Amino acid sequence: MPSVAVAAKPQEVRLTAVIVPLLKGVVYREQDAGLWSVLLRLQAQVRDYVAVLGLSLSLDEAEGYAYLRSREDVSAEEDDASADMPRLVARRPLSFAVSLLLALLRKRLAEFDASGGDSRLVLSRDEVVELIRVFLPAGSNETRIVDQVETHLNKIVDLGFVRKLKASSAGLAPSFEVQRIIKAFVDAQWLAEFDQRLATYLQHAGGTKASKDAVDE
Repeated sequence: MPSVAVAAKPQEVRLTAVIVPLLKGVVYREQDAGLWSVLLRLQAQVRDYVAVLGLSLSLDEAEGYAYLRSREDVSAEEDDASADMPRLVARRPLSFAVSLLLALLRKRLAEFDASGGDSRLVLSRDEVVELIRVFLPAGSNETRIVDQVETHLNKIVDLGFVRKLKASSAGLAPSFEVQRIIKAFVDAQWLAEFDQRLATYLQHAGGTKASKDAVDE
């Protein structure tokens, strides 16, 4: 008996067109206005669909981004049923250096927003180097610093918190656009607590540097 192809309903096609990009990563309004519009219209259906996969939809309409994350509000009754469910969104442990750079970029974005400037924060590689330089030992090798920062930035690019832009001309260092989704992962409370730890670290680093300068004199 020949098989008969069943045509998908237009609603199902639109839902699939939204779910697939979300499973691949973050959906941004500015990068695909059409997809964003469909997502807003179908977000209730999207939430129901991904809930079956143990995921939830996080959507920030003001900032213009959406992504999927593992559900954290699993009830006690669901614990046993979901215990063996594989994670579609993997947890990625970050090194201290990457966490530090993420916090510094998030803080820079907060300062940028407070200034009321453009909606896009774009930093050159050298500007990122300057953000982290104060936390490095005095006399650190400049070439090594740049190489390390580029390595950390590439990791953050892979995580989706920063977008690497093409250099305007050959030989120039690339620039990086800080993606606003970083605000969802590094919130104000986390940033405030991190600021306290950074203050302690800076005080220790400053004392060490002052002692070294006194010895050198």
